[in-house]
Amino acid sequence: MGHYFMVEFDLTWPIESSPAPKQEATLPNHSKERDQAEARFKKAQKATQDAKEAGADYESEARTVREKTARLKVFRLAKEAADLETRVDKKPITSKTTPSI
Repeated sequence: MGHYFMVEFDLTWPIESSPAPKQEATLPNHSKERDQAEARFKKAQKATQDAKEAGADYESEARTVREKTARLKVFRLAKEAADLETRVDKKPITSKTTPSI
């Protein structure tokens, strides 16, 4: 006849004999990775903020240059008009070129 083997299984073996996972071992790595991720995030946020501030500064300076240019143009046109009026009063404007025949 056949041979029968009696095998006993201990179903609690994996739970009881395996050591509990060490949270202390994973926390420092997790904490270090988290700190690094937070540092990268803060660095990216600072770069974004710096870019916004630089853009605002650039726009402000560009607006100032446009306003100053417009003001100077008004002064230049007023001076040219005054010079033209002065020139008309003194002598007639003559052509510097001779007419071609």
